[in-house]
Amino acid sequence: MSPRHVRACVLCLAVLACAEPKSEARPPVVEAPKDSLALTAPGGVEVWYIGARTGRDSAGGTCIERSMEIRRDGTTTLIPLLYTGETPTLANDSTLRTNLWLNCRPMRRYEVNLRTGRPVPK
Repeated sequence: MSPRHVRACVLCLAVLACAEPKSEARPPVVEAPKDSLALTAPGGVEVWYIGARTGRDSAGGTCIERSMEIRRDGTTTLIPLLYTGETPTLANDSTLRTNLWLNCRPMRRYEVNLRTGRPVPK
């Protein structure tokens, strides 16, 4: 490589090093919603939304997908790995129904045992 090419390469590297980095588009920061009651069931059972994540659909829109826990007699039971964007419903006295949400859309329907918190796909 000739000295002229070396100087040109060094100059290009210097310009690139001084250039401002491109800012990446980041989703807006959404404040986590407060715990809120989602559903009541017989026997003093309450189902609460407790956590949230921001979902993003294929068009770039956002939504809030909520996690839940069961509260009864001063105890709490987490419903694991189930985020939803809809209000759960009662299937019967011991089971709730809701859809797992991913990327701002309902995926698979689940039934959750209100005693154990275990979600079962349906």
